[in-house]
Amino acid sequence: MNEQKAIDNFTAYFYRMSTFSFPLQTAFYSGKVRDVYTINDSLLVMIASDRISAFDVILPRPIPFKGQVLTQLAAFMLDATKDICPNWLLDVPAPNVSVGKKCVPFKIEMVVRGNLTGHAWRTYNEGKRILCGITMPEGMKENDFFPSPIVTPSTKAAAGHDEDISKEEIIKTGLATEDDWKQLEQYALSLFERGKELAAKRGLILVDTKYEFGKISDTIYLMDEVHTPDSSRYFYAEGYEEKQAKGERQKQLSKEFVREWLIANGFMGKEGQTVPGMSNEWVETISQCYIELYEQITGKKFQPETLSDKELFEAAKKSLESFIH
Repeated sequence: MNEQKAIDNFTAYFYRMSTFSFPLQTAFYSGKVRDVYTINDSLLVMIASDRISAFDVILPRPIPFKGQVLTQLAAFMLDATKDICPNWLLDVPAPNVSVGKKCVPFKIEMVVRGNLTGHAWRTYNEGKRILCGITMPEGMKENDFFPSPIVTPSTKAAAGHDEDISKEEIIKTGLATEDDWKQLEQYALSLFERGKELAAKRGLILVDTKYEFGKISDTIYLMDEVHTPDSSRYFYAEGYEEKQAKGERQKQLSKEFVREWLIANGFMGKEGQTVPGMSNEWVETISQCYIELYEQITGKKFQPETLSDKELFEAAKKSLESFIH
């Protein structure tokens, strides 16, 4: 597919997505992959599109059923962790629609790492041993397990890339109080432990992930998606030890393979670089990877659903009516 055709396809898709107007709607935000509606300043309707982004750029073509996969997998994980901490989700009235509580977000992401992978490995490989104020042990290889999971937070940038930040800097700059930080860290590590347990039952290793939290009054809530391929990295447990011993690449389920494809095609989101075109075969491959992760982690068969914009709107509206008093 040539570049112009890819752009045309994306443009047609992007503008096909309706912008709804809900009763008591007080705000609207369209992100790279999700549209978020604020209702009565107390509820959110989050519609996950099939758009896909990498390196802070929306890629040329949508990925079939990606929005449904992320929405339903996040709902599965939020339900499986609700005994650890309260979360924002109230209802999933349609395949790619979530309704939940509006929180005041902490402007940090709680990144938890069980293995020396990705950004942590790149930092380590440069000879650095401190990441976000955490000292990493000597003598580690890429993808090795840390002695215990580490929390390496980052700022949530309004524009551009997120930045590493230490616990001390978070407290000093007022991004969280010391008491809030202790609670956030405890929640993040407990959630990661639960995620590892759930993954292990399905033959996977939860390698790293990020959590977002917010507050309603004095209560901290888990927000957004949890343990999905967009927020997490998974390795297959089978063959992990052998691959580590041989220094081979680990087989993984995550969005990382999309980033690797972009890098191989000369794109890392830098100025002057062009997003490569996406063939039908490649789009289908990405879609199947998302579906595979859903089935692998939940043990359920994925049931693709396609609803019209009108059906989505009516389902979300009906759900809201049960929460607005």
